[in-house]
Amino acid sequence: MGVGHGHGHAGTAGAANSRRLAVVLGMMLAVAVVQVAGAALSGSLALLADAGHTVTDSLGVALALAAVWIAARPATNRRTFGYQRAEILAAAVNALVLFVLCGFIVVEAVERLQRPAEVSGLGMVVVAAFGLVMNVGALFVLRAGSRTSLNVKGAYLEVMGDALASVGVIAGGIVVWTTGWARVDTLVSLGIAVIIVPRAWALLREAVHILLEATPRGMDLSEVRDHLLGHPAVLDVHDLHAWTITSGVPVMSAHVVVADGYLGDSGRMLDELHACLTGHFDVEHSTLQLEPPGHADHEGSCHA
Repeated sequence: MGVGHGHGHAGTAGAANSRRLAVVLGMMLAVAVVQVAGAALSGSLALLADAGHTVTDSLGVALALAAVWIAARPATNRRTFGYQRAEILAAAVNALVLFVLCGFIVVEAVERLQRPAEVSGLGMVVVAAFGLVMNVGALFVLRAGSRTSLNVKGAYLEVMGDALASVGVIAGGIVVWTTGWARVDTLVSLGIAVIIVPRAWALLREAVHILLEATPRGMDLSEVRDHLLGHPAVLDVHDLHAWTITSGVPVMSAHVVVADGYLGDSGRMLDELHACLTGHFDVEHSTLQLEPPGHADHEGSCHA
């Protein structure tokens, strides 16, 4: 009578984008090598800082790729949902890395205000332009996946931050090249930090939302309950919970009180209720316990 009913899913949203992440990782490592070489040849601290930014972003993408691989590992008796939550943990780490990067940019900006460095403006422009082209290409590679996977979104934001840094270095290089005013690099760096912080905060907030097993964004549990109660055999719905395992994998559980005479055909009831959840709320994994009237009085706890 208390029957569980669940359906699997076709894999995580991050797993579908693993090839994109691998391509972007290769592109970013190539950019980092060129930026380090350019910094050594031109004496530009801005390029060296941008190279550090790129290397850190590369580590973030590598972390995202590793999380996808870990998340694809099969479930076990100890970890019944497998390692899918690793993608969200990686997204949270990526957000924290972005905050650290912003702090680094601010510290460097303050130091450069006090001690401007002699650099080659032309060298800055050439190397940063190469980085910008590669970053824009990486953004196009990741754009589609960033809409479905929070983990890929974290990598996308990191590449965007590096692209903005490249724009800042190009602008600063042009000013240094034409006017010799080195402090413009500092102002551009601070502008980059201001742009990155809100995006990092949004990513961290979404990751924490999932880690706290809050109701998936855009889902109203009252509406879900009303929809289940719309079935002619359903008398009540309690102990209703919905949360997200990882991006694209919402799950739900509920106790469903069924009118007398319907429990004998529990299989058909579960199929109908599951189809309702899948069709209207995009929940492919649901666990429903069918109960006769009055059963909640014997459960020993209060359910919402």
